[in-house]
Amino acid sequence: MTFTFRPLDPLRDAELLHGWLTHPKAAFWMMQDAKLEDVERAYMEVAADAHQEALLGLDEDGVPVFLMERYDPAHRELVGLYEPLAGDVGMHFLTPATDRLVHGFTRAVITAVMAHLFEDPAVERVVVEPDVTNKAVHALNEAVGFVPEREIQKPEKMALLSFCTREQFLLATGVSA
Repeated sequence: MTFTFRPLDPLRDAELLHGWLTHPKAAFWMMQDAKLEDVERAYMEVAADAHQEALLGLDEDGVPVFLMERYDPAHRELVGLYEPLAGDVGMHFLTPATDRLVHGFTRAVITAVMAHLFEDPAVERVVVEPDVTNKAVHALNEAVGFVPEREIQKPEKMALLSFCTREQFLLATGVSA
C-alpha cells in the first residue's frame, strides 16, 4: 500500500473528520460528542499553531483514508511531562472505521506515517502517548520500533510514553526514510 499526504483543510475536511472522530472506534480521541463546528474549531486551532499540523493520508486514488497529527512535544501535549530532546516530534494517527477491512492496513498506515516523519532530517525520535488501555495501538507501536518508557498522567488520560528512533524504526520495519 502506498500513501501520500496532504495538509488537512479544517473547513473542507471537517465533515469527513467529524464522521471519523465521533465513531465509537475513535473513542480514544475523546471527541465522541463533538459537533461539526467543534471539529472545525479544533482543526482551525491546529492549522493556526506553528507547533502542530494535521495531515490526511491519501490512498492511490487520492481518497483520504487516515488522519495524521504531528506536534512539537516541547510546546504541545507533553510539556512538563518529560524532557524533550532536540529532534523529538510527537505523533497521533487515526484510521477510521470501515465496512471493508483490509488485512495489514493499519500497520501500513503507521509505517507510512513514521517514514513520512523521518523524511525530515531534523527528526531523530518520534514520541507517542497513547492511552494505557489502548492495547491495539501499543502492539502497532511496538511493530514499528517504539519502546515504552513509562506511564504518565496527562490531564485527559493515563498515557504510555513511548519513543522510536530512526534506527529502531529501520530495525523493526526494514524501511529507511
